[in-house]
Amino acid sequence: MSLILLTNDDGIQAEGLRRLKDHVAGLGDVVVVAPETERSAVSHGLTLHDPLRIRQVGKDAYAVNGTPADCVILALRKILTGRPDLVISGINHGGNLGDDIIYSGTVAAAREASIHMIPAFAVSLVVLDRDYGFDHAARFSAELAQEVLDRGLPSGTFLNVNVPPKKYLGVWMTRQGSKVAESHIFENADPRGRKYYWIGEQKAEWHREADSDYEAIIHSMVSITPLGKDQTDHEALGVLAKWDFLTKKT
Repeated sequence: MSLILLTNDDGIQAEGLRRLKDHVAGLGDVVVVAPETERSAVSHGLTLHDPLRIRQVGKDAYAVNGTPADCVILALRKILTGRPDLVISGINHGGNLGDDIIYSGTVAAAREASIHMIPAFAVSLVVLDRDYGFDHAARFSAELAQEVLDRGLPSGTFLNVNVPPKKYLGVWMTRQGSKVAESHIFENADPRGRKYYWIGEQKAEWHREADSDYEAIIHSMVSITPLGKDQTDHEALGVLAKWDFLTKKT
């Protein structure tokens, strides 16, 4: 019987996580370890300066007062009785496409599992309207989970999956896209007159590239992007090695 760990960054009570659990329940023993509150956009942060606490909130369900990466580490070291065969992070409410994966706690949880050499994928529903249901994304996640359990993943590789908001027409293997974003800082004052700031993304333009995750979603396709824990820009190594100061003799 397979052991599957579920987590997210939307919090233990998130609808996407509940629907994911419902659909993968038949694939093995499922344990949920997720943040007790929403921890979106915390990236791969770890809690190092405050104590972490684990609270059981149901059968095989645990809430942690930390980040998604914290949840994976605590699950592996303190909660699970065995090594999981698969880690799934999601289903995130909103896409994790292109450059946004840098900030994503959802993606970071899958990356953390990959660091521990455990097959993993992050899955997101590309929609902000809360009226959309998660069932079609959850069904796809269960199908993909079975495939990964059967076939495994290359060492050091994890998957970033984005599902269109409605019915999808197929599945594309994609690369990480990119965008041009204009960030905006909102400034206001609290009741005592002290200034505070709120970071928001005012405008973003996706690059239309045929094999990108963005393009897949535009065509109502599920995007699966293989990512690696090795973040080296291997193409740039050869270019930078030719810099003059690197070739000078000492």
